[in-house]
Amino acid sequence: MSAYLEITLKIAESDRQSAAEVYNKYKQPFLDSISGAKSKELLVRDDDVQVLHGFESVEAAQNYLSSTLFTNDVVEALKPYLQGDPEIKIYGVA
Repeated sequence: MSAYLEITLKIAESDRQSAAEVYNKYKQPFLDSISGAKSKELLVRDDDVQVLHGFESVEAAQNYLSSTLFTNDVVEALKPYLQGDPEIKIYGVA
């Protein structure tokens, strides 16, 4: 079963370009180094920004959330732009 990890971020419109740069910086390292990673997309809406990650399994999605790349790199780089805690959801796809 494949899976998606959806992270919804509240980011002010004035900070979205900077947040997109963080996305671009870590997209390829995510795809190259995270076990089970299949895709990563940035979705920009009027109210928020979502990052949709594709994985081979729910377990791979869960493991990414505790990876060094996520906790030490991505989260730290995004902190200055966040307006509240991210909303994190994992979906299994049959």
